[in-house]
Amino acid sequence: MPALTIKNVPDDLYKELKHVAEQHHRSINSEVIVCLKNALFPRRITPTDRLSNIQSLRAQITPHIITAENIDNAIDEDRA
Repeated sequence: MPALTIKNVPDDLYKELKHVAEQHHRSINSEVIVCLKNALFPRRITPTDRLSNIQSLRAQITPHIITAENIDNAIDEDRA
């Protein structure tokens, strides 16, 4: 397998890469490979998968229903 050496990596980029690698429980080398794969070979998501992801996120949200009465009360409080 070929080896790759990267020179002159900015400090802030290295620190962020190291931080992300730690979060994913990977070595810095493995994290670089994942980043390169994601950048060069982006995963295509189908509309069905996208919709499923959206529905999953929506299910996690607690709805806060604001009524016309709530709005009127807020307006009245500002006038006082």
